[in-house]
Amino acid sequence: MTELLTLSEIRRRAQDGFVIARVHAQVENASAKMTREAKPYCEINLADSCDRMTLRVWSDHPDYRTCGALQVGDFIELDGEFAQHQQFGLEARKWNIRALSPQEITDLLSGPAELRERQASDYIFIAQTIATIGDPRLRALCAAFLTEFSDRFRRTAAARNFHHARRGGLVEHTAQMMRVALALSPIYPQLNADLLLAGILFHDSGKLWENYLPEDGFTMGFDERGELMGHISIGLELVNSLWRKLQTEEAARTWETLMPPSDDCRLHLLHLIAAHHGEPQFGSPVSPKTPEAMALHYIDNLDARLEMFAAGYLTARPIAERIFDRVRPLPGNLVRPLERFSAPGSNGNSSQRLG
Repeated sequence: MTELLTLSEIRRRAQDGFVIARVHAQVENASAKMTREAKPYCEINLADSCDRMTLRVWSDHPDYRTCGALQVGDFIELDGEFAQHQQFGLEARKWNIRALSPQEITDLLSGPAELRERQASDYIFIAQTIATIGDPRLRALCAAFLTEFSDRFRRTAAARNFHHARRGGLVEHTAQMMRVALALSPIYPQLNADLLLAGILFHDSGKLWENYLPEDGFTMGFDERGELMGHISIGLELVNSLWRKLQTEEAARTWETLMPPSDDCRLHLLHLIAAHHGEPQFGSPVSPKTPEAMALHYIDNLDARLEMFAAGYLTARPIAERIFDRVRPLPGNLVRPLERFSAPGSNGNSSQRLG
């Protein structure tokens, strides 16, 4: 039987030529179209847990009628040859299609094993990291968020298109940002590490309504709250709501004597959420005005953009040797990075530095 691969795995292998494989995916959109020569065809947008592709089905294909009857939300297997087209991206040739069984649908929705393991590990890391926060108010606030919104958090994407745009992508993004913050904090001891870690957890918390994915599919819908308020405003409201709930608990009475004052602590956390886009033109109502806010802004940008580079090398159109077309919002064409130095005889597994 042909090997079953994810769309991302097929895309990686297709950089070197045709790939013969099967892929399981969900129909995001299916529409009848016409070429300029009035030749009918179907255009089907497919998605799995990590990636997307467009399948164009011409009227002389044996499965043309089957594809024309597909509905949004259907689950299918595509079995055939795949290649990376310079203009149209990943495309299929000499393929056939069938509906997935209930068990295959369950397996597809759970995601590939490697992704599940990585996201589960990232979530554990986030929970363990917030447990180390010394400020009891910030620690309690973070714990309350995970307790109440754990399932939704695990199914939320970090963005719609540009980076970590997959179910659980926000968990990956948050965990990686926390790793960066933990590495930076000893280098810049003036940073309030407790506040920075809490800000990282909450900075995109409003995306639990903007970028939430359902249990039964990979299509990110639209939420009225997300549309009307945006994730920054929702995040501010969420922190204030959780804070008020914590104030009613017995343990919160001990906060009255803590320094800095509790309201200052809450206000600075709100500022990190409000300022994390950096500038008003990018959606933040205020610019970063504290060291923690500035650090959070750059950590967020760093992780997002490095993810865009990684994805861009797989999806961008080659325009010259080692050069790829621009992937927005990155500022220019992509150039393949320099390989790491390997000492002779190391088989590329180690690098050598001059002391």
